[in-house]
Amino acid sequence: MYFFLLNLALLDLGCISTIVPESMANSLWDTRAISYAGCVSQIFFFPYFITAEYCLLTVMAYDRYVAICKPLHYGTLLGSRAFVHMAAAAWASGFLNALLHTANTFSLPLCKGNAVDQFFCEIPQTLKLSCSHFYLREVWVILVSLLLIFGCFVFIVVSYVQIFRAVLRIPSEQAQHKAFSTCLPHLAVVFLLTSTGTFAHL
Repeated sequence: MYFFLLNLALLDLGCISTIVPESMANSLWDTRAISYAGCVSQIFFFPYFITAEYCLLTVMAYDRYVAICKPLHYGTLLGSRAFVHMAAAAWASGFLNALLHTANTFSLPLCKGNAVDQFFCEIPQTLKLSCSHFYLREVWVILVSLLLIFGCFVFIVVSYVQIFRAVLRIPSEQAQHKAFSTCLPHLAVVFLLTSTGTFAHL
């Protein structure tokens, strides 16, 4: 679990570092400028870290599922090599999703000025600067992202349904409490990420 928490902390640090330093610099120097390369990097790294974080939370849900529902098989199913592979898959999923968004966004010609109506470079605001019909292209990319995120969400929900069923069958109340206490921090992070992300995009 600590290996996954380290990866989660690095992803959170990366996510914050994508937007906050530029925003703080703009506030301190009373400017709203960002370079083209800076805008491209924000559009790449923000979806990269967010997607990788959500995929890592899915991997952590699987880790909790195996630890609680199949404790005798934990060592064989999830060794140190499996941890590294699952974390690498989460990082790679974020990379591929971000690459898809960035390539799609900057393959369009930007000709309607250079002012983004946002405090950081965000894909919808950047696409408004395009002089071509971008909606259909972006809809497909958004659908791919939504399928990935929705698939992760469904996997997390199914994992926790199985976990709760297994925990409620434990006869000892103290053992139930111990099992639930290992899941609550993860559930809290999933809820916070999902609710704030949904609220921000709505």
